[in-house]
Amino acid sequence: MSDTGAGGTRTPHAGDDAAADDNVVDLLMRQHGDIRNLFDEVETTSGDARRDAFRRLVRLLAVHETAEEEVVHPFARRNVTGGEQVVAERLEEERLAKETLAELDGMDPEDPGFLPKLLLLRTDVQKHARAEERYEFTHILRTADPAGLAAMAKAVKAAEATAPTHPHPGVESGAANLAAGPLAALMDRTRDAVRKAMGGS
Repeated sequence: MSDTGAGGTRTPHAGDDAAADDNVVDLLMRQHGDIRNLFDEVETTSGDARRDAFRRLVRLLAVHETAEEEVVHPFARRNVTGGEQVVAERLEEERLAKETLAELDGMDPEDPGFLPKLLLLRTDVQKHARAEERYEFTHILRTADPAGLAAMAKAVKAAEATAPTHPHPGVESGAANLAAGPLAALMDRTRDAVRKAMGGS
């Protein structure tokens, strides 16, 4: 599924290009590119176009992080040397980014303080993405077999299909998420779709 912005601007979601998407790293790397493009779109537009681009950015970040929490991080814990520490660092990066994203989500995109805060978020998100690519994605490619890569890709696509529109700081903790209200419930639904796609309950 894709979104079309004001004036016909279209930012695809991973999978829109009809590729087989049988490698989770390829899929997540494409999402990283889509996220960068959406930051560009938010920064260079205004008014309703900026609001629409920001809504799509929030949605994709929420999908991407939920999928990583359920698919990438568990794999890293099991298969990367020092995996617990690697994942703990990524989760802290994600928590801080979600807090900033939630603040932005409560602002008018035309507010003078919006773009400076967006630029801070972009810096944090890009740093986080580079760390994922270096410390997690490379190990997935080295150690997962083709069937495993395809199974994880299927789970990421299930997260996209659920399409949450808002992040919720603290979703790293399942217990905190369950107690946190309707936005967290939306993230829970995405998480459930991922787990079902991975063959869980």
